[in-house]
Amino acid sequence: MSLFAKDSKEKNFILSDSFMTSSATNLVVLLGATATGKTRLAVEAARLLQAEIISADSRQVYRGMDLGTGKDLAEYEEIPYHLIDIVDPGYEFNVFEFQQRFCQAFETIEQRGHLPLLCGGTGLYLDAVLGDYRLAQVPHNDALRQELEPLDDEQLRDRLVQLAPNQHNDTDLQERERTIRAIEIASAPPAEPHPVLEKLQPLVFGLHWERSVIRKRITARLKQRLDEGMIDEVARLHEQGTAWETLEFYGLEYRFIAQHLQGKLNRNDMVQKLNSAIHKFAKRQETWFRRMEKRGCTIHWLQGDQQPLAQMMEIISRDNESPERDSR
Repeated sequence: MSLFAKDSKEKNFILSDSFMTSSATNLVVLLGATATGKTRLAVEAARLLQAEIISADSRQVYRGMDLGTGKDLAEYEEIPYHLIDIVDPGYEFNVFEFQQRFCQAFETIEQRGHLPLLCGGTGLYLDAVLGDYRLAQVPHNDALRQELEPLDDEQLRDRLVQLAPNQHNDTDLQERERTIRAIEIASAPPAEPHPVLEKLQPLVFGLHWERSVIRKRITARLKQRLDEGMIDEVARLHEQGTAWETLEFYGLEYRFIAQHLQGKLNRNDMVQKLNSAIHKFAKRQETWFRRMEKRGCTIHWLQGDQQPLAQMMEIISRDNESPERDSR
């Protein structure tokens, strides 16, 4: 039985009740670089799939950080979402906590009879779910810290890269204390896999645009967010007690705007540098996704300018009708 039927007049996909009972898939994943339109597509898909969205974004967990993280909360409308606005700025959220909270959200959604839909662009968080990361809560290791203390920053960075070559971003390589903590975590013995992760049968999609198009989308979205008050958002977070150093840690938008608000960059330079940095970040995201594919993660790429929802539903329909498959 087909998961969807097409209405020839309206060209809409109509959900069949067969998906939740006959498909081996128990997790749909939508990933993509910044400004690709993941949230809108995830919401459209969630309506058809009776799904709830779990965010895989390392910054959208923070309350009050809205425009700078591209939350687009209005787009969700009636669709339930998870792991957004769950901690205050200054809280040290990490990949271990994300993995634990993902598993909790997954079980909650399944208990409601809905389908979990993981959506985001933070490669490390996506890998923590799809890549069999065995994470444990790692306490401070005083003996290791004493061993690391004589090393200079470059030696620490080299040590971390040897232990964990696939760095999602360079934050852990820029700040000495974070580098030491990252080494501490990477040196710890792997934990047993979480039972939820062992039973995942994911179907993974990626939203793609041509490079020239995504550059235009990034620039247009940055202008829109600045017009909507992103600078005021950063100023307000600082006024409410978030230190400039903390804001700069929270990624490109907060880093460059914080520097502007401190008088280190004029507005024009801030916008130009920020725009360029976001373009480079999008390229790094794409590199991370290609690395996931090389490690065996099958990603079904959807073309952003060719009705991606229809592409996505067609693949899900075929998956629903196919015999048992190897999800990995």
